[in-house]
Amino acid sequence: MSNITSNLLAVVQDLKEGVRLVAISKYHPAESIQEAYEAGQRVFGESHVQELVAKQQTLPADIEWHFIGHLQTNKVKYIAPFISLIHAVDTPKLLREIEKQADKNGRKVHCLLELHIAEEETKYGFSEQELIDFLEEGEWKTLSHVSIDGLMCMATNTDDEEQIRTEFRRAKRIFDEVKARFFADCPSFCELSMGMSHDYPIAMEEGSTLIRVGSKIFGERVYS
Repeated sequence: MSNITSNLLAVVQDLKEGVRLVAISKYHPAESIQEAYEAGQRVFGESHVQELVAKQQTLPADIEWHFIGHLQTNKVKYIAPFISLIHAVDTPKLLREIEKQADKNGRKVHCLLELHIAEEETKYGFSEQELIDFLEEGEWKTLSHVSIDGLMCMATNTDDEEQIRTEFRRAKRIFDEVKARFFADCPSFCELSMGMSHDYPIAMEEGSTLIRVGSKIFGERVYS
């Protein structure tokens, strides 16, 4: 059994009930993804459009591709025909573009709204108040080719497990409040994407439904 296969099976064994694994395959070759696929993994995450499109064209058709990075509006058209879930919708403008490109392709694209909970300064993600304001404004209700299925977040990059836990707990509270207030009648609003290789056990304990694990499965990234 190769490292990828054994690493994957170890992570799968860790999964709590109701949690799905997104194997983060960015910067790793198609051969590595194929090996994880043959070991049973079907959901893979990429963060570079060109790399994702190239892999999607050569790998098995039943792979569920997730886009996990910052997505530029001018790149949406390249992934709209096949993407299963976009994890990091961070602006109303991006959501509108996804709607436009999904419409052109005659499909509905599933999305998560990115919530900024980390202490680190970052350009991406709605603050809690921005998220509430956006949902209250209501434009999203008019988008018929977009499905908002939940929230995504990243904790602060720190060794302080208590801080990570506090941030994930806050994200779960916000998810629950948003669900009750805006999506109570939408069973599809059910995903909370949080947790990566170094913190996914904490994320699962705090309510994550999707964990994004890369280096723990594939090893350190190979930059080309």
